[in-house]
Amino acid sequence: MDQRELRNAFGQFATGVTVVTCTNAEGEPHGATVNAFTAVSLDPPLAQVTLARNSKACDFLKEKPFAINVLAADQLDVAWHFAGRPAEVPPAWLEGPTAPVLDQTATTISCLPWRTYHGGDHLIVIGEVREVQIPGRDPLLFHGGAFRHLSPLETGIHWDGSIDNPDHGWFDATATFTPLAKSAAVPASA
Repeated sequence: MDQRELRNAFGQFATGVTVVTCTNAEGEPHGATVNAFTAVSLDPPLAQVTLARNSKACDFLKEKPFAINVLAADQLDVAWHFAGRPAEVPPAWLEGPTAPVLDQTATTISCLPWRTYHGGDHLIVIGEVREVQIPGRDPLLFHGGAFRHLSPLETGIHWDGSIDNPDHGWFDATATFTPLAKSAAVPASA
């Protein structure tokens, strides 16, 4: 299989951009930009990241707590910083429940180590989720080898003049409906 063709095929799956954070051997915060993140299970609560074996983070994550920082749309500089292009002003760190976390992310998922698996030239790390923080910021996306932002889906349908508009129709989200009472049985005709 041609690796470039396979990379292009994998790149057609739009994904969020994460920075996996942990501490290095000296106990200092460390991060690596990763777009291979997957929700695994709700019970038990498990999340997975996949890291290239040649990344420093692979060594730091062995049996250690970590956090998955889903980057916000305005954190492109943070993505590049942890991908090997250091920013002039380093990203701000916060103390997290299991490992250091980044400030101003779209979501933070703090994990304890659960299992690690071999995945070819990558290491598959599954963490047990201990805490999540969801500030409500839009995420940074990655698709086709480029960073992207969320935008509304353009359907070509103009709703504003329609009574069927889901935002401005006859009934809004506060509307309640009462079921009709069952009517008395109608006797059969003789």
